[in-house]
Amino acid sequence: MGWPYIGETLKLYTQNPNTFFSRKQKRYGDIFKTHILGCPCVMLSSPEAAKFVLVSRAHLFKPTYPPSKEKMIGPEALFFHQGEYHNKLKKLVQASFLPYAIRRSVPEIEQLVLKFLPVWESNTIINTLHEMKRFTFDVAMLAVFGPDHNLETEGIKKLYFCVEEGYNSMPFNIPGTSYHKALKARKHLHEILINVIERRRAEKKEREGLLEMLLLHSRKEEELFGGLSDSQVADNVIGVIFAAHDTTASVLTWVFKYLADHADLLESVTMEQEAIQGRIKKGRGLTWEDTRQMPLTSRVIQETLRAASILSFTFREAVEDVEFQGYTIPRGWKVLPLFRSIHHSADFFPHPDKFDPSRFEVPPRPNTFMPFGKGVHSCPGNELAKLEVLILLHHLTTKLRWEVVGDDDGIQYGPFPVPKQGLPIRVSPREKSTATTTSVDGPNHTKLIPPLGLGCPDSIMKKMLTQIFLFSFLSYIPRDAEVGGTFDVRESSDRLTLVSSVSGYPVNSGTAVALLCCDVASRPPQLQQMSQAYLITQNIFTDHEK
Repeated sequence: MGWPYIGETLKLYTQNPNTFFSRKQKRYGDIFKTHILGCPCVMLSSPEAAKFVLVSRAHLFKPTYPPSKEKMIGPEALFFHQGEYHNKLKKLVQASFLPYAIRRSVPEIEQLVLKFLPVWESNTIINTLHEMKRFTFDVAMLAVFGPDHNLETEGIKKLYFCVEEGYNSMPFNIPGTSYHKALKARKHLHEILINVIERRRAEKKEREGLLEMLLLHSRKEEELFGGLSDSQVADNVIGVIFAAHDTTASVLTWVFKYLADHADLLESVTMEQEAIQGRIKKGRGLTWEDTRQMPLTSRVIQETLRAASILSFTFREAVEDVEFQGYTIPRGWKVLPLFRSIHHSADFFPHPDKFDPSRFEVPPRPNTFMPFGKGVHSCPGNELAKLEVLILLHHLTTKLRWEVVGDDDGIQYGPFPVPKQGLPIRVSPREKSTATTTSVDGPNHTKLIPPLGLGCPDSIMKKMLTQIFLFSFLSYIPRDAEVGGTFDVRESSDRLTLVSSVSGYPVNSGTAVALLCCDVASRPPQLQQMSQAYLITQNIFTDHEK
């Protein structure tokens, strides 16, 4: 259990969390006790246990945080409640972050991205985590206060970051400490928010954002139930900013790291995004529909969420003595389902240390992938988080390139696990390929444009065979499949690449053609045979060229 009060907090937060959890599991099994952040805890590392605590017996475990954390966010925030009050707030917050609501935010989020890109490009070296926090904070402010918030909320940013620093520090309320400074900043932040809320209540002007949703609900219920008080609204605004800001910034930092470590994957994501760019008419920005056509990029995000496991665990508290698999969890003890341990289990994700987005071509088993939590207290803003990552990656991969500075692959906490030193990177403009392109028509399958030679008979034949296989492949695609457009054959000095102008799926010269249309639900046996034949011919020419 560790030292008095401190327990094993320092062990958990000063080493790779996988190391801490795996050592405990090897010694004690999937259920073990410890003491962190001043609280006795039971840690659970199986999907069945996570479901038991978060879904099937959720009423026996109330959401809780250490008192120091609750004080920083605000006691009326929905994270700390259950029952009627929580259900009412959860519906209001979800209504602000459902797809039909956030799809209107795509142009504003894209403008934020375009504002940041030149700043990153002009700096020789940037701190990724710091810059991602700046970006995600602006998105959180947009989501909470709406697009016209700048003058109204000008003083919030500095105070918020002071509060965040104290939130992540040891809770010693002594003058001069980060925690003491944060408590003072939290009081001032509360006062500013109350002023904003009072002004908006008086204006009764229709606006967008979560704050407007909370105030609208409050006005409707005020006569019957008293509505939400200004203090309740303020606590929930601060809580949502916390939830929307730090976690997403940490995820983005890991996306930078993983793409920098996997150059081929970065190029494939870039090709997917370039295909989308090619369909956007001049003068038009990204739309919600465009972000739905990013399957490879979406899998990269999923794999980042699994591999990084920003939310290593969540806090619950037993409201009574609870029996589970022969163990008694005492009333008042903290209960922590370990998402990270589940995400890094080879039983559910083979070769868990390998970064492999293709594993999400097949849905994971139930209760094994929980990056946003599970049950009634799961994160309501997960769609917004994914949306802002998709929009950022669209512009980032097509315009910039980056390399990690230094060779420290360690992990630090702030409080979420991120690469050491916030991942310093050197950013530069992307040098676009000078590849030539020929096309094969889309769903009508009526034209086969002769290929341009690459300079030798073998290359011409290799490319012709590629197009022939592609043409034959298209003949097997169901007519109602969403393929359409053209398929490009892109040449470069060292490889031949096929890419669909609709799905954006890249297919390199050693990959089965069937990958071109991963969206097609059923693949006849002929396609599998064709893919094998395609690989054989490509390998023959590759061996001959060597």
